[in-house]
Amino acid sequence: MKIAIANDMPLAVEALRRALASEPQYQLIWVAGNGEEAVRRCHEELPDLLLMDMLMPCMDGVEATRRIMHDSPCAILIVTSDVERNMRQVFDAMGHGALDVVAVPSLGPQQVLDAAVVRRKIHNITWMIGQCPVRNVAPVPLPNCASRGKRLVAIGASAGGPAALVELLKQLPANFPAAIVLVQHVDEVFAAGMAQWLGSESNMPVRLAQEGEVLQPGAVLLAGTNNHLYLAPGGRLVYRPEPINQVYRPSIDVFFESVAEHWSGEAIGVLLTGMGRDGARGLKLMRERGFHTIAQDEASCAVYGMPKAAMALGAAVEVLPMPRIAMRLIERLHQ
Repeated sequence: MKIAIANDMPLAVEALRRALASEPQYQLIWVAGNGEEAVRRCHEELPDLLLMDMLMPCMDGVEATRRIMHDSPCAILIVTSDVERNMRQVFDAMGHGALDVVAVPSLGPQQVLDAAVVRRKIHNITWMIGQCPVRNVAPVPLPNCASRGKRLVAIGASAGGPAALVELLKQLPANFPAAIVLVQHVDEVFAAGMAQWLGSESNMPVRLAQEGEVLQPGAVLLAGTNNHLYLAPGGRLVYRPEPINQVYRPSIDVFFESVAEHWSGEAIGVLLTGMGRDGARGLKLMRERGFHTIAQDEASCAVYGMPKAAMALGAAVEVLPMPRIAMRLIERLHQ
């Protein structure tokens, strides 16, 4: 796997070199000292994965991510210091297509542990950008129409998701008549900050989903741990570690499939921009259950991976550009 680094701090670059050195399958192909150089180097020699800092001279990591994902798309992992203080920049970069974020490993006593965390993130992204088989799912009975009073919009997103979610939530009214659950690929360390950021841009309150709570209309709940969010029988939300071997944490497939299995009211599944295949299988099961399903179209996706996989499975009833999705939700729920 060809890896590149964009970072202007020599100590950070050395720490990342050491973190990569123990894995022979990782080949460091170049190091850029600022975002402008990273954009140019990606055009000249595209890596499989770019480890991108946020705060750099000439061009910061947000703008560099935007340009790279537009001109020379590749997987981008944000590796930066003081993540909490730079949370808005991190989410902006993820909105442009960065996949995940991790703190810069130290060269002190925590070096071994920090390096292991970075390698775990890289391993997960390696799996995400690979080709993985998708199993077929069997049709299940249609939902009981007598229970249509309860309404749920289940939304899944990954790379590029933060910006897409902001655009969607801004268009929904404060009296939106359905519960909304978001499953975004983001580490639990950053989930609370993301909920706060989304809430500041939304007409509805946004908060982390809590263990055991029942869905209510007019609120937006974000999956908030590295365990999978799951809709249990009776309509309560729970977190669970299984399936252990699911690299996407929290998994969109796990939540969508639980909705298809246990939700007795009306539901709409929405799969937004993202790399890989997570959510495609679950969206297909929701469609087979009789629920309406929507996938974001290629032109408006930062990364056309998950919606493309959904299309290949025939999982989406509709394929819509991002500016059209919110209006379609409003139309469907007021029919």
